[in-house]
Amino acid sequence: MIANLTTPLIGIVSTTAIGRLGDATSLGGVAMASVLFDCLFWLFAFLRMSTVAFTAQSLGAGEMHELRAILVRGLIVAALVGAGLIALQIPLAAILLGAMGGSEGVTDAARTYFAIRIWSAPLALANYVVLGWLIGQARATLALGVQIAINLINMAATLLLVLTLDLGIAGAAMAALIAEALGLLIGVAIAHHLAQDHLPLSLATLFDRDKLMRMLAVNRDIMIRTAALIAAFLFFTAQGARSGDVTLAANAVLHNFLLISAFFLDGLANAAEQLCGRAYGARARDEFSGAVRLVVLWGFGFALAVTAVFALFGPALIDVMTASPDVRRIARDFLVFVILSPSLAVFAFAFDGVYIGATWARDMRNLMVASLAIFLTAWLALRSFGNAGLWGALLVHYAARGGLEALRYPALLKKSFGS
Repeated sequence: MIANLTTPLIGIVSTTAIGRLGDATSLGGVAMASVLFDCLFWLFAFLRMSTVAFTAQSLGAGEMHELRAILVRGLIVAALVGAGLIALQIPLAAILLGAMGGSEGVTDAARTYFAIRIWSAPLALANYVVLGWLIGQARATLALGVQIAINLINMAATLLLVLTLDLGIAGAAMAALIAEALGLLIGVAIAHHLAQDHLPLSLATLFDRDKLMRMLAVNRDIMIRTAALIAAFLFFTAQGARSGDVTLAANAVLHNFLLISAFFLDGLANAAEQLCGRAYGARARDEFSGAVRLVVLWGFGFALAVTAVFALFGPALIDVMTASPDVRRIARDFLVFVILSPSLAVFAFAFDGVYIGATWARDMRNLMVASLAIFLTAWLALRSFGNAGLWGALLVHYAARGGLEALRYPALLKKSFGS
């Protein structure tokens, strides 16, 4: 959970450092670009999710020889996808920044950040694979160590480049690039050490047709599922951008709260991926069901804790993230929606982990597409309430995701393990 919680800190640190300069336009630009990278990299989060599931299932089935192959397959895919993103950076920037609808100043600032940080794509995606491989083996302490290293490096580099050397937006992007590169070196060194006792990896094992086809099918469905989820958050950000720079910046500050909450609860989802994946691989129904119950119960407990933290310390955290009086005022006005979000999101995160661990990827994909349709319908019904209606639709989306997965779960359990 703590390892997951550190994941959004690169964007948060960049936003906070630029926010301390007191320029709403620069803050809006970095916030917009940070959200774009969160979403862009998130689209390929199947690299982490499927790596966790396949690693845990291999452990449960006693297929230790597969562990190194799973890691290398993931790193190859990460390198190919990352290189593709770099090659397509110009049209990507034009399409994504144009779709956001920000002002000219905000868009120019975001373009500067985008042009530098896009070079971290292969590194960031490879870090997803390493993190998933470690979590899949229940080596959460090592995963935490890698994530902490990435974020400490990012914080130090950001302070140096932005606040000391006054490199502004470019400095924030360079800091993220440096952090991902050094983090990957650390992660690969750890993975190499852990894999020393494994059998040598042959090309026949690495490119086993059945394993590759299953990996590609699961990754495809998780990617479509993630694209539907990202579409909801991009739509949310774009609508905020059309409300003006100050509202965009305020929503971006509150979005950081959502990220903290999401990755906090997603720590339980990671636990579900590992525990359920291992039980699924071992064909142990009771162990699988027990893991699901524990994740849901603990999820509610932690959701209440996060809610309490946001309610008590939300205004102070907003003041830390931005020095603009207008942004602070608007962010406080909509803080209540952030306070309500964790309790509505519990089932969504818990069952995401269960579905990924059991590789029920096709059903998860279909239910997420249905949730996106519900979100857009809710926004149409609430759009007359402006930014409040937008936030209300987002809360409906959280509830729909978890509710649909919870309803589908009993049938999938019976199908996978029998009566």
